[in-house]
Amino acid sequence: MDMTSGPLANNILLFSLPLIASGILQQSFNVVDVAVIGNYADKSAIAAVGSNGPIISIIVNLFIGVSVGANAVIARFIGEGRADEVRDSVSTVAWTSIVSGVLLLLIGCSLSRPILELMSAPPDVIDLANRYLKIYFVGMPFLMVYNFGGAILRSIGDTPKLFYSLAIANIVNVALDFLFVGAFDMGVAGVAWGTVIANAVNAAIIAYYLNREPDPYKLTLNPSRWKMSIHDLMEILRIGVPAGLQGMIFSFSNIFIQTSINKFGAAAIAGSATALTYEAYCYFIVAGINGAAIAFTSQNYGARKPQRCKRVWEICMAYSVGIMVICNLLFVVFSKDVFQVFTSDPDVIHYATIRFHTVLIYQWTACSYEISGSYMRGLGYSVIPMLLTVFGTCILRLFWVWIFPSINYSFGTLLAIYPISWIITGIMVVSAAFIVQHKVFGALQTNDSI
Repeated sequence: MDMTSGPLANNILLFSLPLIASGILQQSFNVVDVAVIGNYADKSAIAAVGSNGPIISIIVNLFIGVSVGANAVIARFIGEGRADEVRDSVSTVAWTSIVSGVLLLLIGCSLSRPILELMSAPPDVIDLANRYLKIYFVGMPFLMVYNFGGAILRSIGDTPKLFYSLAIANIVNVALDFLFVGAFDMGVAGVAWGTVIANAVNAAIIAYYLNREPDPYKLTLNPSRWKMSIHDLMEILRIGVPAGLQGMIFSFSNIFIQTSINKFGAAAIAGSATALTYEAYCYFIVAGINGAAIAFTSQNYGARKPQRCKRVWEICMAYSVGIMVICNLLFVVFSKDVFQVFTSDPDVIHYATIRFHTVLIYQWTACSYEISGSYMRGLGYSVIPMLLTVFGTCILRLFWVWIFPSINYSFGTLLAIYPISWIITGIMVVSAAFIVQHKVFGALQTNDSI
């Protein structure tokens, strides 16, 4: 895809739609796990699978953030027409994916039980949750190959291949879940192994696609021919690590909220996990458009086209808010029907409904800081959105978890911090984006005039 010329609105939409669909399919791994468990086991098993999201996120998000840095750096090199740098970066990203996957495997398997204990996981949930987590992290090398390989494909605009890969992997996951749980009665271990195998299939397809890309984007499947560029790695880490730390700290704050949710019992855990599934579906709308914001901004910044960069922010913001509002409202209106996919337990549905009416209906406000943060990362500024987002969505939430019992110790009051923190963070990050934009483009014009 040519991101530096032609109609931006159409190209951004064409770029984003496969990413949105890919994110939804990726989320469907967990959704299928929860749905299958919900139909073959009790609410403790649902809670064991569904409550692990914050734990997985806090461990994985640093490396996902680094993949964001890879996306931004490769896209900028493409915009600048530096083929050698693109080639070196692709190899560097390949090494990074392998190393990070092995590290995550070791960390996840070692820390799963202690983290669950710190989160006050109930006695009837913790053993099942620990079993699921340990098996899930066996698939981390495969998941990292997908994430970093996806960063390469996003940087060149080849997003449909991410969708095709995940579509095949989801079919594998669904089939294995029903086989392992429905036929072999393996419980949470069955859905975990189904996800690991599906992730392996996904990684193999992405590696195949990258091997068939033209030079300089082609990735040979022979690791001995991969080149590790320290310069490119440092640039990737400069942008990616702050994004990853933001995601980690964001998940860390959600760990504290999940710990408070756990104190309301298994029904609250299962209800929150059920509602969170649909929040994740909606979030992947803005996540997909985030990918467009980073890639299009980076390429046009590299091509020294500031006006197109500004239009990228405007178009991405309009798309994300508009689509998110529609989806948030649709899920709330049809909440009774969507909950039946997972459970018919009235207690679980009660808590899920509270989360829908307190959190999901306001989720579109998060687009303000998500798109603006990606825009700044595309311009090479990653620390500023990290710091502002950490304060707005993390520190405020931790403070709320501390004081909310003295205000009104209820499930709804606990969750009210989500829309509050989204609005405050949005105001700060949007303001910062305009300041960074003025500084960057002013320097660009000065350099061009010299």
